Amino acid sequence: MTTFAAFIGAALAEIAGCFAFWAWARMNASALWLLPGIASLLAFASLLTLADTAAAGRAYAAYGGIYVVASLIWLRLVEGVHPDGWDLAGAGLCLAGMAVILYGPRAA
Repeated sequence: MTTFAAFIGAALAEIAGCFAFWAWARMNASALWLLPGIASLLAFASLLTLADTAAAGRAYAAYGGIYVVASLIWLRLVEGVHPDGWDLAGAGLCLAGMAVILYGPRAA
């Protein structure tokens, strides 16, 4: 699995897991929502370990860009809210930062 694919899977799992908790706490959904939420968050953590980097903190930092974009996609598709230009500009900046963190040259 590529790092990019791991990040996309992790983002979907994290957003789904967090939304399950959101639904329970803020939307009066059944506590049963917490079970798939916990499973999703476990999948999220597991998927992040597949990132091709030696440092966990670097994987987490680089993953952030994918998470921001995935969150805006969730905003649009699940919540029905259209991201505005500021949302899209911020996502672009996050992706640029992610690329610098993940692919920048490292001192030996």
